[in-house]
Amino acid sequence: MSRLDLTQAPKTDPTFIYRQRDGLYGVDLLTAAVARLDFFSWLAKNPSDLAGICAGCGFQERPADVMLTLFCAMGLVEKRDGKFHVSASAAEHLVSSSPFNLAPYYASLKERPIAKDYESVLRTGRTANWSGLKDEKAWAQAMETEPFASQFTAAMDCRGFYLGPAMAKAIDTRGFTRLLDIGGGSGIYSCAITANHPHLHATVLDKSPVDKLARKNIADRGYSDRVEVVAGDMFITSNLPTDCDLHLYSNLLHDWDFAEVRKLLANSFAALKPGGMLIVHDAHINEDKDGPLPVTQYSALLMHSTEGKCYSLGEMRELLTAAGFTGMHHQPTAADRSIITAQKPKA
Repeated sequence: MSRLDLTQAPKTDPTFIYRQRDGLYGVDLLTAAVARLDFFSWLAKNPSDLAGICAGCGFQERPADVMLTLFCAMGLVEKRDGKFHVSASAAEHLVSSSPFNLAPYYASLKERPIAKDYESVLRTGRTANWSGLKDEKAWAQAMETEPFASQFTAAMDCRGFYLGPAMAKAIDTRGFTRLLDIGGGSGIYSCAITANHPHLHATVLDKSPVDKLARKNIADRGYSDRVEVVAGDMFITSNLPTDCDLHLYSNLLHDWDFAEVRKLLANSFAALKPGGMLIVHDAHINEDKDGPLPVTQYSALLMHSTEGKCYSLGEMRELLTAAGFTGMHHQPTAADRSIITAQKPKA
């Protein structure tokens, strides 16, 4: 079987198309805040830090943080002296006492399923069902069923045909020999990395039934001699092979809350060879947590349907340092994604 060329980029830039899908839920979160919660009227009277907003509005920290980051990127909320305030625009157009209040314009949208979901997610912290479908499970549970796992893996696979090569070209792999692609899904990122770095071999680690899908996809691309698949739970340290000097989390950490991310990074640090490098490929929020807007919109989608969010560069620095990694470096890649690399010190 001929090998699929994963070194080439498309002739046109699909970033706009990515952003339409990834940003789909941002408007629903704004609708929930305006039409279901009258959040901006409350904040205008009660400038507060995150803890104060959670206490005053009955919100949970993770979804409230995602919401505030989105509204900062939208220019509707500003952070001054550690507290969040409504911006001049929000004060004039989203506060109920203003004659220019546009909340009634959003009221006709407040029964949209995703907007309704957000009120519950903000108050409980529990994820909503995937795509807001009442007969669908939460994402993590749905991925344990073959029909959903097959559909979701195919969606992420087609995304990776553009994001994978762009990521691979941004990585310096000189001196490394073997990659562990943790929670690697279809294996598209491992294939892209080995295509662009011929000296590397890769192992994709994922749970059943995704491991079976990965083997077929890798074989169909012609990369079975370069990329193998092992079944295993990434949250169990002993499931991670110890013969790899590169670890990759591609579009994965954003599915999990802080406690789970800490566990995953600790597992990598334990299994990675001394002197090895960790690669985190994802959409990242900036240091100030007020953008980029497309990433904050994507984070709203993740907050709705998974246990995670898009992490900021500052949050990633703290997480990596706590796990023992050093030398964090950030580099943009494509379609609002970027890589973060860090090293495990030599013994």
